[in-house]
Amino acid sequence: IRMAVSKSTLSIVFIVLGGLAVLFGTVLVFVGPIIIDDQIVKNVEINPSNGLSYTMWKDIPVPFFMSVYFFHIVNPNETLNGEKPMVVQRGPYVYRENRWKDNITFHDNHTVSYREYRQYFFEESMSVGDESDVVTIPNMLVLGASVMMENMPLPVLLLLSTAFKSFNEGPFLTKPVGELMWGYDSKLVDFLNKYLPGMLPTSGKFGLFAEFNNSNTGQFTVFTGQDDIRKVHMVDSWDGLKSVDYWRSEQCNQINGTAGQMWPPFMTKESTMPFYSPDACRSMELVYQRPGVSRGIPVFRFVAPKTLFANGTDYPPNEGFCPCRQSGLLNVSTCRHNSPVFISHPHFFEADPVLLDTVNGLSPNEEEHGLFIDIHPETGVPMNVSIRLQLNLLIKRVFDNVEISLHFLNLSQSGYIDGPVLNTFRTNLVVLPMVMEYMQYSFIGLGLAGILGAVMLYLSDKVRGLLQLFCMFECFTNNIF
Repeated sequence: IRMAVSKSTLSIVFIVLGGLAVLFGTVLVFVGPIIIDDQIVKNVEINPSNGLSYTMWKDIPVPFFMSVYFFHIVNPNETLNGEKPMVVQRGPYVYRENRWKDNITFHDNHTVSYREYRQYFFEESMSVGDESDVVTIPNMLVLGASVMMENMPLPVLLLLSTAFKSFNEGPFLTKPVGELMWGYDSKLVDFLNKYLPGMLPTSGKFGLFAEFNNSNTGQFTVFTGQDDIRKVHMVDSWDGLKSVDYWRSEQCNQINGTAGQMWPPFMTKESTMPFYSPDACRSMELVYQRPGVSRGIPVFRFVAPKTLFANGTDYPPNEGFCPCRQSGLLNVSTCRHNSPVFISHPHFFEADPVLLDTVNGLSPNEEEHGLFIDIHPETGVPMNVSIRLQLNLLIKRVFDNVEISLHFLNLSQSGYIDGPVLNTFRTNLVVLPMVMEYMQYSFIGLGLAGILGAVMLYLSDKVRGLLQLFCMFECFTNNIF
């Protein structure tokens, strides 16, 4: 009897403990995600008291690299005579990009203003070639000025033509990569600034990126998310503007999305990634492609839709970005001093096939030329970024009434979270939530196992009692008979 009482008590204890474990695990199932989401909200809002996320936002400890590929033109003279340009891609010439935010000012309406600065440092060990490499590319200064001035009075055109000849400037330029990137002395630049002031964006050396180094991207004012986490990092204004005036429609002029570095948390496969790019002078939007894993962290990959650089005929909402050419080219001349510059994906990836017929030497593919961002959907923090664009100079009726399309530069900006920042991010926002998820189901599993064990213990005790009664009855009957 003492044994039966002991087992019954033990069964009750197991049932109580098992029930409590199941209850605790069930509570965690419902309360756990709320706790995790609350921690995410507190960590991703722009708040100086949030050490990790604020430091990532302000000083951007993620290594960024700008890879530059030049299209070296093999047959410049034949191109002027109407033949297809033959190009050979040179590079990459890789530059480490340092970014940081300054002039940070918080406002009462839950926004913060700042300017983001950038510096570039050549990384020879990551490059294929050196800045001393010599390449031949279109002379953007001459060809751009020719198109910009083509509607000027004849005396001005004659003056410009005389200047080109006097300074020995032709439609193509052969110089070292370093000078093309960061600037070279040009008597033509001095002449144009003296006699046609305001025509050029620079008054010193002329280079493709002369104005980029130590520059900023304008004053962004973004929402901190402290009143509504769904608005965190979304742009309220840029340089005091709610919209720009570069384009021909209200929709195309809108400043939408974030500044292109972080996005609001809790993204889904139906989410999009809008952002405003001062360099492209417009808002753009990426779309979900597939799930994946980046350095042990689950991510969603977002890519550029095929409509991003489509013309107004193929995609009517883009009509405001016209005058358009073939799909795959974005005309940015209106925000580049009317210089005939067009943006596309590298090697005309996902562009109108007709564009590939205008040049020899291009071979587009998604792996090398596609644009993507791998983002941690719960936090809106990019883990791996690769932004790839191509700059094109489109010229018409400049030399001997020849229309030529010239492609001179590929840019690839990449960055990824690594090192201590990655470890801290993984611990706080991946490992700990995973441990909590395992805990809740472990408690439920242990609780159910305890209850099942108690039931089995109780039943075994009852069976043992019945067997004892049966034996006693059998012994009693045997004694009588």
